[in-house]
Amino acid sequence: MTNPTSTTTTAPPAGGRAGRRAWTALGVLMLPLLLVSMDVSVLYFAIPAISADLEPSSTQQLWIFDIYAFVLAGLLMTMGSLGDRIGRRRLLLFGAAAFGGASLLAAYADSAETLIAARAVLGIGGATLMPSTMALIRTMFTDPGQRAKAIGLWSGVMTAGIALGSVMSGVLVEYFWWGSVFLVNLPAMALLLVLGPFLLPESKNPEPGRFDLLSVPLSMAAVLPVIYGLKEIPAEGWHVQYVLAVTVGLLFAALFVHRQRTTASPMISPALFRGRGFAPAVVLNLISSFGMMGSAFFTTQYLQSVLGKSAMEAALWALLPSVPIGMAAPIATQLVQKGVGRAYVVTAGFTIAAAGYGMLVLAGTDSLWLVLAACGVLASGIVVAISQMTDLAMSAAPVERAGSASSLLETGAEFGGALGMAVLGSIGTAVYRHEIPASAPAPAHETLGGALAVAHGMPGRAGAELLAAARDAFTTGMHGAAIAGAVVLAGAAVLAATSLRRIHVRDAEE
Repeated sequence: MTNPTSTTTTAPPAGGRAGRRAWTALGVLMLPLLLVSMDVSVLYFAIPAISADLEPSSTQQLWIFDIYAFVLAGLLMTMGSLGDRIGRRRLLLFGAAAFGGASLLAAYADSAETLIAARAVLGIGGATLMPSTMALIRTMFTDPGQRAKAIGLWSGVMTAGIALGSVMSGVLVEYFWWGSVFLVNLPAMALLLVLGPFLLPESKNPEPGRFDLLSVPLSMAAVLPVIYGLKEIPAEGWHVQYVLAVTVGLLFAALFVHRQRTTASPMISPALFRGRGFAPAVVLNLISSFGMMGSAFFTTQYLQSVLGKSAMEAALWALLPSVPIGMAAPIATQLVQKGVGRAYVVTAGFTIAAAGYGMLVLAGTDSLWLVLAACGVLASGIVVAISQMTDLAMSAAPVERAGSASSLLETGAEFGGALGMAVLGSIGTAVYRHEIPASAPAPAHETLGGALAVAHGMPGRAGAELLAAARDAFTTGMHGAAIAGAVVLAGAAVLAATSLRRIHVRDAEE
């Protein structure tokens, strides 16, 4: 394996143990990672205030919310490959500057167009930060045990950020103005810009080859239509335009793969998949995101629309499952380091997650604690799998391609999350429409939200009966989706047991 160039001495020699400076550098890296993951959900409570102030059209409001995730997903592979070529630290610092500047622009945006543009630049910055942080961890922690611990922390911070984003936005909007949800990014980015050059090693592929410009639009054309179609299907149904978007994206994905296999200097080298354990890690990581995001589609609606919690109350209750999640990855890492086979740990993680879905099947229309417990069990199992699959993939990837490997993992996670929402959301919606009484008004047959809106406008007992029927139908739909989710995760457990059985950390790194 060719060693990457380095302009600092932060990274230990191959196989050496990292010291205090590297762990301090990891803490600095965790701040932007937390904020990038929080920005996925930070507008949940800020949108009403933004709408009142900037008066965006319905289309503009959707773009304000979605463009960050779209740009982030579309550019992950490009930025991961670029970091391997120009230097991961350099790209990280560029992304931090862009993220900070865009946060400032978003906070003081005076029009919907300006806010959309700022959110797009935030997506560009986020796409540079996410693969760079993981690639730098691969560089700084060459000891397998230390790297596993660092990656476990990385996985926990990523998961926590998504949960914390919505709550933080609710608190800030309650006591300040909506722009404050963006200003919180500035101190962390400033700290990274100041400390990064001193604490973080510069590393890159010493022989990267020519950057393949054609792969950039091909990768975006493959990712964006698929993500768009899969995100719209759960809410709008399997309409022609969404199915067509997914189909077009898959066609471009085939072209992208062909380009990577035939060009002399690919953006994503096919050699990555020859690393022992890399391909199973990517697939199992995708399934993990499928399970995580598929459940979120129902549980957030359950807390608000079935139990009647306000958005802020629902977000605060949703923090409780985060407590066991924070312990899941470190425990999994300790088990592997004490000699428990990775295949057994990952299989157990998927089995636990499947049991979480099984608990959701038992929920009624007034089962707050059961649903929260199910979410905690499910998410803990998923984090166990994600942390181990990330460690396996980064161990199998050559150091000089760490950015590309990280970006491929994260792009797969974006696909998996969107696919989980589409498939499980569609199953739940189909069951809901089958269970809702035929005599219910037309809007009630579409979604639970439509039923609630109609029920609140109906007099007395009729409204209460429709409300109860709609909540029963939604809960039954959640049961159907949970059964499907449990089957998928049980299948992932079998796949993990068979595909990882003979793969060990040392094997992956050879």
